[in-house]
Amino acid sequence: MTKTVYTFGGDAPHDDPRQRDKTVTGGKGANLAEMASIGLPVPPGFTITTEESVSYLNRGEAFSDKLRGDVAEALAHIERNVGKRFGDSADPLLVSVRSGARVSMPGMMDTVLNLGLNDETVEGLAATFEDARFAWDSYRRFIQMYSDVVLGLDHGAFEEALEIAKEDRGYFTDTEMSADDWREIVGEFKQIVAAERGKPFPQDVNEQLWGAIAAVFESWDAERAKVYRRLNGIPGDWGTAVNVQAMVFGNMGDTSATGVAFTRDPSTGERTYYGEWLVNAQGEDVVAGIRTPQYLTKARREAAGADLPSMEEAMPEAYEELARVFDLLENHYKDMQDIEFTVQQGTLWMLQTRNGKRTAKAALKMAVDMVGEGLIDEKTAILRVDPMALDQLLHPTLDPDAPRDELATGLPASPGAASGKIVLDADTAELWANREEDVVLVRVETSPEDIHGMHAARGILTARGGMTSHAAVVARGMGRPCVSGASGVSINLKDRTLRIGNRELKEGDVITLDGATGQIMAGRVPTIEPELAGDFGTLMEWADKHRRMGVRTNAETPEDCKTARGFGAEGIGLCRTEHMFFDASRILAVREMILADDEAGRRKALEKLLPEQRSDFAEIFRTMHGLPCTIRLLDPPLHEFMPTRDEEFAELSASLDVDVDHLKRRAGELHEFNPMLGHRGCRLGITFPEIYEMQARAIFEAACDVTAEGGEPVVPEVMIPLVATKKELEILRALVVRTAETVFEEKGAKVDYLSGTMIELPRAALMAGEIAEEARFFSFGTNDLTQTALGVSRDDAGRFLSPYVDKGIYARDPFVSLDVDGVGQLVEIAVERGRATRPDIKLGICGEHGGDPESIAFCERVGLDYVSASPYRVPIARLAAAQAALRSGE
Repeated sequence: MTKTVYTFGGDAPHDDPRQRDKTVTGGKGANLAEMASIGLPVPPGFTITTEESVSYLNRGEAFSDKLRGDVAEALAHIERNVGKRFGDSADPLLVSVRSGARVSMPGMMDTVLNLGLNDETVEGLAATFEDARFAWDSYRRFIQMYSDVVLGLDHGAFEEALEIAKEDRGYFTDTEMSADDWREIVGEFKQIVAAERGKPFPQDVNEQLWGAIAAVFESWDAERAKVYRRLNGIPGDWGTAVNVQAMVFGNMGDTSATGVAFTRDPSTGERTYYGEWLVNAQGEDVVAGIRTPQYLTKARREAAGADLPSMEEAMPEAYEELARVFDLLENHYKDMQDIEFTVQQGTLWMLQTRNGKRTAKAALKMAVDMVGEGLIDEKTAILRVDPMALDQLLHPTLDPDAPRDELATGLPASPGAASGKIVLDADTAELWANREEDVVLVRVETSPEDIHGMHAARGILTARGGMTSHAAVVARGMGRPCVSGASGVSINLKDRTLRIGNRELKEGDVITLDGATGQIMAGRVPTIEPELAGDFGTLMEWADKHRRMGVRTNAETPEDCKTARGFGAEGIGLCRTEHMFFDASRILAVREMILADDEAGRRKALEKLLPEQRSDFAEIFRTMHGLPCTIRLLDPPLHEFMPTRDEEFAELSASLDVDVDHLKRRAGELHEFNPMLGHRGCRLGITFPEIYEMQARAIFEAACDVTAEGGEPVVPEVMIPLVATKKELEILRALVVRTAETVFEEKGAKVDYLSGTMIELPRAALMAGEIAEEARFFSFGTNDLTQTALGVSRDDAGRFLSPYVDKGIYARDPFVSLDVDGVGQLVEIAVERGRATRPDIKLGICGEHGGDPESIAFCERVGLDYVSASPYRVPIARLAAAQAALRSGE
């Protein structure tokens, strides 16, 4: 039968490859087994597989008899290797219970430490280590954590009781509490549990263990985990492993400590040890931000001007051993590692290693540096950088020369700059962001429940917590600027105000964060464009060398084109001409054309638009310097250009000398019940061919004019949208050809050009063989192809798609990442049938999916010639296309 549990550490075997398979034992479990197998000091333990967690949730939260038996055997393995028994009142074994999904999900899952303590075993623990204070401190931690994670009680009730106790005793820190103090706190905590739960805190250690295992299983379906999975595209059927491990204690006095460390700086990528630690503490103290941690190295402490000693200074022997482990692990995994460790009475223990989360800047530097160091090759470097992480680098940063009204300074936890209105809770952040307001989330400290607000915010500011706090780790992973540990920030949630430094602000006031320096500033600070050279340029060169598909941009202004070319775009894959019609100087002529009673009237209005369109195209052609430009003829229904407000109707009435009531009546006649499926696209060209004729003339005149200026010849690609039949394309292609020949005769010159269509209807995909007889290229408009294939309006889908993703109906939002199984089949059919008719047909994608790495991987599999993305996503597409090409050759 398939194993449900794998042991590690001590005398555990490590010859089963499933044990180091992250899909089976999760990232944490696989790496614990790996560390133990190479001889690192790992406390013995066992891992319950991800498969068992999925089975548990599918069974309706019930443990199998096999799992119970396998856990009992695995627990005996821990007991044998540490020489202690679980539940023994004289010398008890205590364990930790941690989650471990196959990919890192910082702060999304639940952990329980010191499990196995009760009113009897706490006395045994105190006697064994001859330290009653340590034992009762561990017991109060366990009650608080278990009550929160497993029993579902309010964490704040315990924190409040502890703060009151310290205040009554005149203490400032937890470390001042004595054994008797902790004994009293344990009594108070048990009273809180009994009052809130209606029954006492569980004393049976086996009940405790199975309760914790169930809590980790169930945390996979907690709301915060669902949100994190949805934001990061993690399938809901992966499940999480459970890691049960013998406890080692960092809270046993001044010779004990706990810490989190990285083998390189996760913010900058520099090859320097980076981390934080706390003396006489347990791991949750560091990551929760309850105590401000100390620096790991002397150099960082001195640079920060901190007084408390670094680990390098206070525990030199343990630090030296830790540094040796850093180098061993990085060379073993060939990547920057995120490590958790504990020092128990001078002895170092490793609790975790995993590939560390990093900023985009750091990811680029590490990838390039590791190639230079001979640790990895170019291909590995390309595959290692998350394309979507590049988005962090492609936007403006604060102008260093701009004046700054500095309020306070915290820790620079995640680089980048953000300005926005202060919001004091996650729900408000999400609400205001949905109103398209820029917000900065300000909290005392963040928790996993804040994930939706952190995602909605432009930046994050916390009053407590260090560089490895929840806020810092999650912000870096999201690419959000973050300033943490800003002790000068005081929040009053009741009045919705806060004090930063000596200034009082209120919710809604604007502040600016500089995540690179930790500065907090009043108001907005100007920004500058990024310089994408150095490591970015090196990686992009490698990516371009290994990718097969071209990368174009969706752009319709010279500014967009210039931006996209700066990011490496190799042409325009979609120029939406309708955007040019909304300019204030043109909209009256457009409306005049729409309201004309006959063709003559329409042509008269179109003559006013011709020079404007010609100028638009000429500027685009000049900016693109001979690169291919696919220009889509008018697509949206005409009613979208009509006035909606009374003052607009009045202005139009005066301009055309037409009665306002007549105009409103005409606008009403143009209204469509379902305009997405109505009189738009090529249907406009069929019924009003003079519109497409004017646009084609503008394209060819501009192409001839710009080519005549010298430089690279212009090769426009004229795209006819929303075609469903060969006949539609045949009629409109003939119009384009006639117009081109007329212009060429008038100009005494000609340019090469292509005519083709956008495949955005299921019928067009199915009839691609016939349509290809008239088309030199297909551009897949996957936005509309998704809408028409799924019968779902993209504009309305936001109201219900999130539950669809949560329930696994769709693995990802199909408007973000292509529905490969459904819409993807239509694309594949069109590719196959189009190429069967015209082997040299050019094939590309111009929907928003052209900037999504998963969708780009699909485009590589089906053999498209290029993808087209918005300007700021061009580098993302370049890297994703290279990764897709490399993986296709694996």
